[in-house]
Amino acid sequence: MIKRIDRKVNRLKRHRRVRVSVTGTSARPRLSVYRSLNHLYVQVIDDADGRTLAAASTVDLKAKKNGMAEAATVGKAIAAKAKSAGVSRVVFDRGGFLYHGRIKALADAAREAGLEF
Repeated sequence: MIKRIDRKVNRLKRHRRVRVSVTGTSARPRLSVYRSLNHLYVQVIDDADGRTLAAASTVDLKAKKNGMAEAATVGKAIAAKAKSAGVSRVVFDRGGFLYHGRIKALADAAREAGLEF
């Protein structure tokens, strides 16, 4: 009997495993990424205080580009919002998603815009 393994379950397992060691502090908050089928959501989170310092998404920006260009736009937007909140260094939490495609484009754009991680 073949066991069907769900991709979402595997992603959640990876995410739980990584979250054990990746936490955001007030000095270096966590840049959390969630990728749905159509949108990207990014937050800068201070886990010590339990609050979101900055957030951006493709829904907020209403960008009508392809996935990679939208990801780059969201990366630049989150870097600008984080800098205005006084954050320049973050810990990258890719949320269990593989580091390629839209996730990589978002991270590269955030680095180019001045976030350090």
